[in-house]
Amino acid sequence: MRIRGFAPGAPCWVELASAEPGRAQDFYASLFGWEPAGDRFKLRGRAVAGLTRSRPGRPAGWLTYLAAPDLGKAVQRFARAGGRCLSGPTIGRGGQGAVVADPTGALLGLWQADDFAGAQMAGEPGAMAWPELLTDDPAAAERFYGDALGWLLRDGIDWLTPAHDAMAGLAPGGRVGRWRCAFEVTDCAATVGAACDLGAEMVIAPTDMGLGMIAELRDPWGTPFAVTAPATRPVDLMLQFSALAGMEMTFPG
Repeated sequence: MRIRGFAPGAPCWVELASAEPGRAQDFYASLFGWEPAGDRFKLRGRAVAGLTRSRPGRPAGWLTYLAAPDLGKAVQRFARAGGRCLSGPTIGRGGQGAVVADPTGALLGLWQADDFAGAQMAGEPGAMAWPELLTDDPAAAERFYGDALGWLLRDGIDWLTPAHDAMAGLAPGGRVGRWRCAFEVTDCAATVGAACDLGAEMVIAPTDMGLGMIAELRDPWGTPFAVTAPATRPVDLMLQFSALAGMEMTFPG
């Protein structure tokens, strides 16, 4: 599915910072079928992820960016809520960005688009998938992200934008929080096997989460990332007539 824009506060881009970007480029291109294109990876000609060299203010690792129509105000709001800005705002290709951290140290990027909104594909193998905040203090996370971004936490597991659109998750993690970056694949187990053949390490074996499978890996340089495959169970639908609503499509059971 092609993407042309993002709502404020929604995940819009992912970028890898590596001490060895050339070797990292080869690894991820082989794993996901991406096409190297300078500081970006593309899939069938459309941008799906970024690549840069790690440096002060931009630690090594995958970073999820959120759309920020006014970057200056977004950074200030993050700071007022108790977070901090590690770097930026800085001019990038197609916009400007900043790297921020929540009070536990979990990193996020903020991106104000000029002529580049972010990822140009979603919902397909090789595209960025559902990011998750891993933390053992969901109450503190709920307070902070509510103040910093206006997010709401639904049922303790899903983050909603102020417009009530679900766009990220929350899961048990550790005392030091972190945002887990994930990519959609067709088959979790097969991708884990391919990644390990390329020198990666499996951290969490493919696990059934109900709506699909997820696995976590570390690439050959120790950078964590996840892969997820949506469930492929058949779904039976029923059509029935309701005097109140007319013809309805329902899920039996």
